[in-house]
Amino acid sequence: MELKKLSDQELISQFLKGNQQGLEVLINRHKNKVYTYILLLVKDPVVAEDIFQDTFVKIVNSLTGGRYRDDGKFLSWTIRIAHNLTIDHFRKIKKSNEVQGDSFETFVLNSKKHSADNIEEKLIKEQIRNDIRCLVDELPNEQKEVILLRHYGGLSFKEIAEQTGVSINTSLGRMRYALINLRKMIQDKKLSLTIK
Repeated sequence: MELKKLSDQELISQFLKGNQQGLEVLINRHKNKVYTYILLLVKDPVVAEDIFQDTFVKIVNSLTGGRYRDDGKFLSWTIRIAHNLTIDHFRKIKKSNEVQGDSFETFVLNSKKHSADNIEEKLIKEQIRNDIRCLVDELPNEQKEVILLRHYGGLSFKEIAEQTGVSINTSLGRMRYALINLRKMIQDKKLSLTIK
């Protein structure tokens, strides 16, 4: 049987019957969206990898413990677990009064793939991404959440509405206001978000 062709629920069923490959296919299917979502929140690849692994450990425990009810929303459920673990991470940092350096920039600038010929263009693109990410961080939490889930998490507005417990219209409205606010911030700060 070709596991990659199975639905999320069928893969979960395979895993619960003892087929570990079912879980492996499931993780590989969603790992990019989940990891990217976490990385955009924590901005540190090492921390993101830890939270990503913790997310799937929690998923395995929930599946084997019978605490997952399939409603066709495995990815939304997974993102919600990742989101909660990320919040827990920030609470731990706040409690221990750690000041975490932003090593993401260092990671990007020291990466071999960025040392190719057109380094200036790559640096400009990276700066644009960082500028946008900083602007997104300035948005109200509800607007920031919908931007992260939609553009970085790849969720549909229906999935966003289900995850955040609001209507689709509210999700769409939050996105609209987020975009209006981002445009206004770009104008106010006189940012140039294009490569010349």
